[in-house]
Amino acid sequence: MTVSAPLNTPMPEHVSTAACPACIAAPSAQGIAAMAAEVQGARLMLSLPTAHCAACMVAVEQALQALPGVRSARVNLSLRRVSVDAEAGVTAEPLIAALKGVGYEAHELDPGLLSATETDRQGRDLLMRLGVAGFSMMNVMLLSVAVWSGAGDATRDLFHWISAAIALPTVVFAGQPFFKSAWASLRVGRLGMDVPISLALILASGISLFETWHSGHHAYFDAAVMLSFFLLAGRYLDHRTRAVARSAAEELAALEVPRATVLRDGVEVVLPIAEVAVGDLVRVRPGGRMPVDGVVVEGQSELDRSLLTGESLPVFAGAGAVVSAGEVNLTGPLVVRVTAAGRASSLHRMADLVAVAESARTRYTSLAERAARLYSPLVHILSFSAFGFWMWQTGGDLRFAVNISAAVLIITCPCALGLAVPAVVTAASGKLFRKGLLIKHGTALERLAEVDTVVFDKTGTLTMGAPQVTNLADHPRVAVEVAAALAAASSHPLALALVAGARAAGISPTRVEDLREVPGYGVEGMWKGRRVRLGRAEWCGADALDVTATYLCTGEGAARAFAFADSLRPGAAEAVASLRAQGLRVMLVSGDAAGSVANLAGRLGIVDWTAGALPAEKAATVARLTGEGRRVLMVGDGLNDTAALAAAHVSVSPASALDAARVASDIVLLGQDMAPIGDALRISRQASKRIVENFGISAAYNVIAVPLALIGMATPLAAAAAMSLSSITVSLNALRLK
Repeated sequence: MTVSAPLNTPMPEHVSTAACPACIAAPSAQGIAAMAAEVQGARLMLSLPTAHCAACMVAVEQALQALPGVRSARVNLSLRRVSVDAEAGVTAEPLIAALKGVGYEAHELDPGLLSATETDRQGRDLLMRLGVAGFSMMNVMLLSVAVWSGAGDATRDLFHWISAAIALPTVVFAGQPFFKSAWASLRVGRLGMDVPISLALILASGISLFETWHSGHHAYFDAAVMLSFFLLAGRYLDHRTRAVARSAAEELAALEVPRATVLRDGVEVVLPIAEVAVGDLVRVRPGGRMPVDGVVVEGQSELDRSLLTGESLPVFAGAGAVVSAGEVNLTGPLVVRVTAAGRASSLHRMADLVAVAESARTRYTSLAERAARLYSPLVHILSFSAFGFWMWQTGGDLRFAVNISAAVLIITCPCALGLAVPAVVTAASGKLFRKGLLIKHGTALERLAEVDTVVFDKTGTLTMGAPQVTNLADHPRVAVEVAAALAAASSHPLALALVAGARAAGISPTRVEDLREVPGYGVEGMWKGRRVRLGRAEWCGADALDVTATYLCTGEGAARAFAFADSLRPGAAEAVASLRAQGLRVMLVSGDAAGSVANLAGRLGIVDWTAGALPAEKAATVARLTGEGRRVLMVGDGLNDTAALAAAHVSVSPASALDAARVASDIVLLGQDMAPIGDALRISRQASKRIVENFGISAAYNVIAVPLALIGMATPLAAAAAMSLSSITVSLNALRLK
C-alpha cells in the first residue's frame, strides 16, 4: 500500500474571518432581541484537549483576553475547557486561531449542551450533610458520656433533651438522601437498601424521644446520629468514585459545530445547524471543522480526519469528495453541498452509538448492589420477626419489643456493606493515581479485574501521534536545506517534523523565494532560478514509496523522498509485554493505513492487528469479542475510539485524548508513560480480592451480632457501636492496598 501526503498550511488570510452580516446587524423584526444580544454579549465555550497545568491556564487566558471584543476568559483545568465572555458578534474562529498561535488545540463546544456537567450539586449536598452529621455526632457523644458516667434523674433528663434538640434536626436533615430513596423504592413496591436504613434512623430517634419523654434511663440519639454519619460517609465515597464519569454522548453532542456559514443567493449567512437543510451550500474556511455531512462542489483542500477515523495524515479533498461532520479543513476554502446535518450527521450518529454502548455498560451491577437485593428483605424479616416474637413472649411489652426490633435493624444496617466497595476503590484509586492512573467510575476496578482481552488504538495511544523524519542522513545537506525552507512555509504535520529534524541535525533552511502553497499538493518556490517543490509524489514526478513520505524535486535528477515514522509512546512496549505476561490477549485495531499499523505491530510483538477500521467497525470489534464471552479493555484516545471505549467492559484513555474519549473512559492515563496499564490489571485483581474479603467481614459480623440482638442482649446504642466497629474494620482492610 502506498502512503503519501502533501504539505499544507492555513494561509494567514484564511485564519482571520470577518464577522458575518447577520452578526453585525440583525433584521429589524428582531430589533429587541438584537439590542438584548448587544447588552448580554456572547458566551463561548472551547475544549482544550492539550491544556494540563497552571502555565497552560495562564497562557490560554492571556491569549484570549488580548483579542478585541473579549471581556474575560476563564479556564477550567479539570474539564479542560475555557469559558469566554465576549461582545456580541464575536465568533469562535478567531479565538481558536489565537490559541493555535500560542500552541494550543481548541474546539468549539455548545454551552447549552454542557449545563448538566458544569456542577456537582449532589456531591456538595452529600458533603454538607456529612459535615453536619459529624459535628452533631461529636456533641451528642459528649453529652452521652456524662449520662454514662452516672448522671441521673433531672440531670440525665436535661442531657437527653439537649441531645434530642441536636440529634432530631440532624437526622431529619442528614437523612434526606436515605429517606427520599426509601420512599421512591416503596412507591414502586420495592425494598431497596435505603428502606432498612431509614427505618433504623426513624426507630432509633423515635424510641429515644419516647424514653426521654417518660424519663427513661436510656436514649439512643447518639446511635441515630452515628448511623447518619457513617452511612453518609459511605454514600459520599461511592459518589466521588462515580462523579467524574459524565456522559460521553453529551460531550460528543457538544463537539458538533453549532453554526454553519450558508450561501444564500451568493451571500454568506450564519445559521444554527438546526436551520441548515439538505441541499444547502455551506462554506468551510481553512482551520474550521465541517458542520455537516456533504459533497465538495467547489475548492481544493486537505482534511484532517484523525478525530473520526484515526488516520494520522491529512487526505486530499476536491470537487466530488465526500466529507463528514467533525473533520477539520486544513488548507483551502471549500463549498460543500449538504447531504445530512444535525441529528442526521455522522458525528451525531457516533454520539448515538456511544449513548447505546454506555447504557449497555451501565447495566453492570456492582457486588454491593447484588448483595443488597437479598440483604434488604432479610433485614426486614428478621426485625419484624423479633418484634412479633418478643411481643408474644413478654405478653405485649411494646417498649421491650420495639427496642429489640430497632437493635436488629441498626446492627444489620448496611454500613459495612455500603463501605465495602467504595473504601477499596478509594484506596486502590489512590495507589493507581500515584502511578499515573485516574479511576473515574465506581465499578471500573471490579471490571478491570475481569479483563482477558486488551484492544489498543494506534495513533495517539501506542504512538505519540507526532511523525519523525527517519532518513534525513540519506540526503545531501543542500537538499535538506531546500526541503527545510519549503517546509517552514507550512504547518502540515510532516512539514513541522521535517523542520524539527533539520534543526536537530544542525541544518538551517536555505533561501527560497516566492513561496506558495498549493492546497492538496504541497509547497513550491524559486531557488537559484529554478522552481522547487515539496509535497505529494505525483506532483513532484516521483514514484510513491510504501511508507509515509513527502517528496522534494529541485529540477536536478530524480525526486528525493523524506520518509517518516510515528514515535512510540514511552512505556508502550513495556505495557504490551506486561499484559501478555499476565496471559491476556492483546490486539491492535487502528483506522490508519495497513503499512504503518503492520510496522508498529511488529515492533511491539502484537500478532492480532487490524488496519483501516472505521469508528463503527471498532465498536463492532469490541461487541464481537464481548459476544464471544471476552471481557475487553479498550485503550484509545480519539473521537473515532469513543464508541468502542463506551462499549468495552472497561476502558482507558490518555490525558492527551480528546474530551469525548476521556469522558467515555473509566480510567485516564495522566502521563505519557503507558507502563502503568500493566500495573492497573494487577492492582485491580488485588482490589477485587479485598472487596470479597470485606463482604466476608460484613457477613461474619452479622453472623455474630444479629443473634445477640435477636435475644435482647444488644441495646440500640450497643448495636450502633458494633455497626461502627464493622465499618472501621472494613475501611482498615481496604487500606491494606496501600
